[in-house]
This record gives sequence, structure tokens and C-alpha cells, in this order.
Amino acid sequence: MSANILRQTAEQQFSHEIDELKKQDKHPIPENWQMSPHAVVTYLMGGQLGNGFVVSPKYIGNRRLMEIAVATLTTDRALLLYGLPGTAKSWVSEHITAAITGDSNLVVQGTAGTGEEAIRYGWNYARLLSEGPSLNAIVETPVMRAMKDGKIVRVEELTRIGSDVQDCLITILSEKMLPIPELNTQVQAVKGFNIIATANNRDKGVNDLSSALKRRFNTVILPVPESLNEEIDIVSQRVAGYSKAMNLPVEKPILEEINRIVTIFRELRNGVSNDGKTKLKSPSGTLSTAEAISVMNNGLSLAYHFGDGALTAEDLASGIIGAIVKDPVQDKLVMQEYMETVLKQRDGWKDIYRACRDII
Repeated sequence: MSANILRQTAEQQFSHEIDELKKQDKHPIPENWQMSPHAVVTYLMGGQLGNGFVVSPKYIGNRRLMEIAVATLTTDRALLLYGLPGTAKSWVSEHITAAITGDSNLVVQGTAGTGEEAIRYGWNYARLLSEGPSLNAIVETPVMRAMKDGKIVRVEELTRIGSDVQDCLITILSEKMLPIPELNTQVQAVKGFNIIATANNRDKGVNDLSSALKRRFNTVILPVPESLNEEIDIVSQRVAGYSKAMNLPVEKPILEEINRIVTIFRELRNGVSNDGKTKLKSPSGTLSTAEAISVMNNGLSLAYHFGDGALTAEDLASGIIGAIVKDPVQDKLVMQEYMETVLKQRDGWKDIYRACRDII
């Protein structure tokens, strides 16, 4: 059955690594955690255990950031992963939760329509009408279940939620309890409970956190990858995982194509060519690492289903244009200028220049 699941959770996909880390863990383990903070960071960053078992890296970047994030969850403060879209906030959140509790499914997805009942609790109205307010009539949210079980709950895109609803978390984070005034009772958090929230400041409709709520979080800012090679490593790892999950055979090494996609995105994101000689206009989008991964995955699917399996510039061009040209007027001009001043002039890149030109 699990083989047919489109996307396995982190604890399913990497269960063998989690099991091995638990066996080899010699460090103190906090209450209701399944492994020590030291082992959690090893799971995130990768490494070789004492018995020679190799743990794959889930996050490629600054190890200290992961240590700070995991250490926060051992305290009474919640964790806020903050950064631009596509900087692996949700990815890190899921993997931290999977390593600590073995259950990354307690999630509140923040949207403009998320109400208080998605964070606090809801009501089964059939029971409410027949029995009146009672514990049996309450519909538990992921937050309430995490408090009862001593687990970690993830709140994705916290700043997409309205400010008045965000503040429902203040009492939960400061008092470690969830009041139920209709029943004159409360749910008290069990040891091990905490919250990991993610947020970014680039989306339209962002609602800033109140000062009172910010004080309840320890904020860890996840940066965009510092170097070209680091970003290439991230894209390569994620694309390899996608190809395996979707049973897409890779007919030839694709590292060169990943290098080109990442280079294009970094140059437009930074507003200057890699050699520093050409200043560029940046498009309205973020051109994140996540979008580079998406372009590669889409290209591989095109090559396999509508080509001979070998990844070509034509397979990548539509994804590149789609990621860059969000505004059909402004971004189109940015892309055309980049194509003529950089792509056209670069040795060995004429194929991708022609493919993009044919589309745009």
C-alpha cells in the first residue's frame, strides 16, 4: 500500500535512518522525544554513525542554524522558521518533527481563511445540538492533540493567518494550556509539546505578527544558499528523490543542466551575472531553490513522457519561462534582456537561448 502513496511523510521515507539513529543514540533524550537533540541534528545534516551507517543530509547549509532550531524546542519557547519563499522552511519543519516525535502529520495550514476553530477546537454540531456542550462534542485540532500527547505541531505560513486568529496562540505558548470556557475547563500541555511555525515576508496578504506573539517564538532565519555549489547540491538531491519516487529513469547525467538552471536563477535573483560584468534587472518572483527543483522535475517528466528520455534545453525552457515570467509585461522584458545580454553570449548555452526564444 505504501508503495502507491504519492508522497510519503518524512518518517516513512527515512524510517530506516530514524530507527538506526535511535539504536545508536547515546545522548540524553528529552521527555517524549524519540531521540536526543544531537541525533536530531545528525538526522538533519547527515553524517556517519559509529557503526558505519551513513545518514543522508536533509538540509544543506549552516549546521549551527539547525542546532539553534532543535535546542529551542527543548525550552519553553516555540520555533519560528523565517525566510524567503523556497528556503526549505516547511521541509526543515517536517523533518525536525519527524525526527523528534515520529509524527509530522499534526499540521495547521495557514491561509487567509484559517479561523480560530482550526487552532483551538471546533464543535460537532450534531452532538452539540443533541447533548449540549460536552467534551464528546469537541472536534480536536492538531494543536489540541499535540498538547494532549506531548508532540510537536506545525503551523505552516503563520503570517497568512489573520492577526486576530494568530493571537489565539499567545495563551497556548505562554500558559501551555488551552482554555475551553464553554465547559469551564482546559487542556494542559504534556511535556514534549511545542510549536514549529513557518513564515515569509514576500507573499501578498502577509499579516505581521504582534509583538506579544513574536516574544513567544525564537526566530531562526533560513537564508538562500550562499554558494552556487551549495544550491546545486540541494537541487541535485531533491531531483534525485523525485525521480526515484516517480520512477523516472534518468538517461544521462543531469548535473550540467542543474548547473545551468541554478546559474540562471541566481544571476536574475542577484541582479548581476556570475562574472560580475553585466548588471541585470530582477523579475518580480523570488526564483527560489524550490522553483529550480520544480523546473528540473518538470523537464525530466517532459523528457520521459514526450521525448526519448534524454533531458534537453527544450524540456527545460518552458519551466524556466514559467518560473521567471510572472508579470507578462515587466518580467517578459527582464527575461528578453537577460537572454540577449547573457544567454546568447555564453559559450555552450546557445541551445537554451534558442529554446527560450522560441517560447517567449
